[in-house]
Amino acid sequence: MFSKAVGIDLGTANVLIYVKGEGIVLDEPSVVSIDAQTKKCLAVGREAKDMLGRTPGRVLAIRPLKDGVIADFEVTEMMLQYFMRKLKLKGVFSRPTVLICCPSNITSVERKAISDAAYRTGAKRVFIEEEPKVAAVGAKLDISKPTGSMVLDIGGGTTDVAILSLGDIVTSTSLKIAGDTLDRVIIKYVKDTYKLLIGDRTAEEIKKSIGTAWMADTEEDEVIEVSGRDLVTGLPNTISLRASETETSMHESLQAIVRACRTVLEQTPPELSADIVTRGIVLTGGGALLRGLDHLISEALNTPVYVAENALTCVAEGTGIMLENLEYVTR
Repeated sequence: MFSKAVGIDLGTANVLIYVKGEGIVLDEPSVVSIDAQTKKCLAVGREAKDMLGRTPGRVLAIRPLKDGVIADFEVTEMMLQYFMRKLKLKGVFSRPTVLICCPSNITSVERKAISDAAYRTGAKRVFIEEEPKVAAVGAKLDISKPTGSMVLDIGGGTTDVAILSLGDIVTSTSLKIAGDTLDRVIIKYVKDTYKLLIGDRTAEEIKKSIGTAWMADTEEDEVIEVSGRDLVTGLPNTISLRASETETSMHESLQAIVRACRTVLEQTPPELSADIVTRGIVLTGGGALLRGLDHLISEALNTPVYVAENALTCVAEGTGIMLENLEYVTR
């Protein structure tokens, strides 16, 4: 039996697994619930995410990845092993070749931790590739030519900005402001403005349903009902939140992402800058789906901005293309 080639988008929010010849076979939240006393794994993925913020004392729902890197090695290993078993990727005599993505600008120690986790879950060979490069490939950008392509990949824990040419990254930066940060600033805004405490899942729901980076003058100011715990009375309460308020709460964090894009563009050779003005910036990752984000960045940088068609699965699909061409991958 031949060993399988597997691409893993090991994200802070979600894990996507691509198997060569089969496509994306798994898309689950990066959450593991364990028994606090026995350290036994109780649930992984979607089932574990449903437990976040709702577990009794002895059950812990853990997100083992933080800011795009492994925060809890043991639990990450547990999660990967579970997915490998579920998908039957490891046989008795065959071990898979694994390609994992990591944020650009991570340390060699963090990179080694990702590699070690893959080896310990039964990989035969492990390749590690930088996320913006893989996202660009997955977004169908031809990065092999001597022309500049710019990618802004906004995930759950990190935002990666990179300019690519001739099959590699020319300039890049990575910042720890991404989807999770936007959830936190919404929680803070609701707490400060309405004295109402809401959880991470509620904040994520607000962001997905009415979250806006740029309110157009013609756009209707949508309203959503938000429930949580009143900090004054300690009792459950419901308030109405407007889309324009999410724009206010996320403004500072989104400006930090714009500044990161500007920094990368300032460090870019002028010939490549000329390419980006004509070809534009491609947005990938879950954060790319935030309403009005393309407009906000386009206005700030005076450059066309496009959201990739497959923004959520770009990185996983990119690993698939790279698995077909492993000779171009750095080990």
